[in-house]
Amino acid sequence: MFKINIVAVGKVKENYFLDGINEYAKRISKYAQLNIYEAKEENFSQIDSPSMREKIMDLEGEQIIKKLKGKVVSLCIEGEKMSSEKFAKFIKKSLDLGEEITFVIGGSYGISNKVKALSKDKLSFSDMTFPHTMARLILTEQIYRAFTILNSTTYHK
Repeated sequence: MFKINIVAVGKVKENYFLDGINEYAKRISKYAQLNIYEAKEENFSQIDSPSMREKIMDLEGEQIIKKLKGKVVSLCIEGEKMSSEKFAKFIKKSLDLGEEITFVIGGSYGISNKVKALSKDKLSFSDMTFPHTMARLILTEQIYRAFTILNSTTYHK
């Protein structure tokens, strides 16, 4: 079975996000094996400089790197924006090649340059900023939508 992984920094604390993510994970299971791995979110009492932000991203990045498998796709502001149909084609290409995909969602300050350098592709949902738990919900919904597009089911309109 096709494998899709999500590596995300931090835990989902809000039940309404968790319920949505779990619902889409259940729906995705009809098409692929979805694994969600969480990396510890680094918390520092004082973030007073860009170098401290870089340090946090590097520490989180070290944890992320340990969990990477297959084709790595980082979600970041400089990534490519895709329609749902194009994202479905993106998924299909990996599916056809038998590639496992790992999507990376960084922490509050983003994704380290080391992780980005290991990414084959970069994806952006918008120029807007979203909470990382919402990004996880959006990603699981779009993965499910991609499979419904590929299988011509009625979910996608």
